[in-house]
Amino acid sequence: MSAFNDDLFDRRGAIAALSGAAITLIAATPARPAAWSRTVTTSPIGAYSVGNPSARLRLIEYFSYTCHVCADFATAASLPLRTHYIDRGLVLFEYRNLVRDPVDMTAALLARVGGASAFVGNHQAIFAAFPTFIARVQKATDAQKSSWFEGSVAQRARRIAADTGLAALMRARGYAQAQLDAALDSEVAQAELTGMTNIGRGADRVTGTPSFFINGQRADVVAWPALKSKLDAALKAA
Repeated sequence: MSAFNDDLFDRRGAIAALSGAAITLIAATPARPAAWSRTVTTSPIGAYSVGNPSARLRLIEYFSYTCHVCADFATAASLPLRTHYIDRGLVLFEYRNLVRDPVDMTAALLARVGGASAFVGNHQAIFAAFPTFIARVQKATDAQKSSWFEGSVAQRARRIAADTGLAALMRARGYAQAQLDAALDSEVAQAELTGMTNIGRGADRVTGTPSFFINGQRADVVAWPALKSKLDAALKAA
């Protein structure tokens, strides 16, 4: 082989080696999610966080499933918050329960069926059904309402889930009754929800829902347009 051919061979070998290294580097680099809203993690207190863990803003919402203002917020904010803030990696959104009654506890336990990846869909479905299940709460007989305060948390929750239609809602979402019963019986989930509520009322001094915190600072708003303005201002300042 001539010196020219030897040199060409060496160059080709070097290029191939560099190309192989580049391919290896690309393969080893974690790909950014197509949509950050698909990234759901569990916080140390058991709350679900959705979005980029390294986002510039951390948004916390304390909510109750028996709060009509929370239901209005979920309806208005779900799409724009996800599309313009969470999916773009700008906001990490943490959902924290502030449980205020047995019906709220029941809905909160059912929202956790299926684990972290199923939570947001369950959350939105429960709030979408808010008018229906609240109407059944209001129409419940005195005997039914009395039974909601008798027995263990799990026993109460099973009766509430049946009486309000929340169990039927979750079965329509594809969950088996055994899955629902396991969620309602979970003492770990019950403790996490109670702990979140205590943190909200104690450490964070939350007196009503919905309540929002942006990077640890309280945002005194309850509706999506006002919260959007707060988020935009915080992003400019960050």
